[in-house]
Amino acid sequence: MEAIECIKTRRSVRRYTEEVISKQEIEEIIDVARMAPTWKNTQTLRYVIVQDKSIIDKIANDCLLGFEHNAKTMSQCNTLVVLTQINGRCGYEKDGSFTTSKGTGWEMFDAGIAAQTFCLAAHEKGIGSVIMGIFDDAKVAEAINLPEGQTVTALITIGKPKFAPDPTPRKEVSELVSFI
Repeated sequence: MEAIECIKTRRSVRRYTEEVISKQEIEEIIDVARMAPTWKNTQTLRYVIVQDKSIIDKIANDCLLGFEHNAKTMSQCNTLVVLTQINGRCGYEKDGSFTTSKGTGWEMFDAGIAAQTFCLAAHEKGIGSVIMGIFDDAKVAEAINLPEGQTVTALITIGKPKFAPDPTPRKEVSELVSFI
């Protein structure tokens, strides 16, 4: 699949078949996702793969801040990717100061790039995904025994799609761009 086709055809998938995504497939996706650019090549993103259904259900029931739509999606998946970051490196200088006015916000910028790259690589392999952002970081970290010094940045459910979702409307280029 060509890159532009991959970008234009990737959809958020919320319904999956029972087929389990193999360790090899996940590692191949992460091999691509690790190429996503990061602040000064800090490479602070990590991928925790959860295939233990009891942990997935715990996160779905206890960590999504009551957001039922995401809980339903998560309860139907058999593979959850917990995207994490190593704290205090991305966006920081060696003396602990920030180089940019974005402060710690740059960490989430890198996490977003990594999440999208992961989802595009998954799509190219016929694996659906949806990125979730409504969750309690600390509760998810506790549920997966995340090492100290890391923070959960996104939850990504993945699986073989039950069907291909229809594209959602997008704004026209003329609404999105201005030239100076």
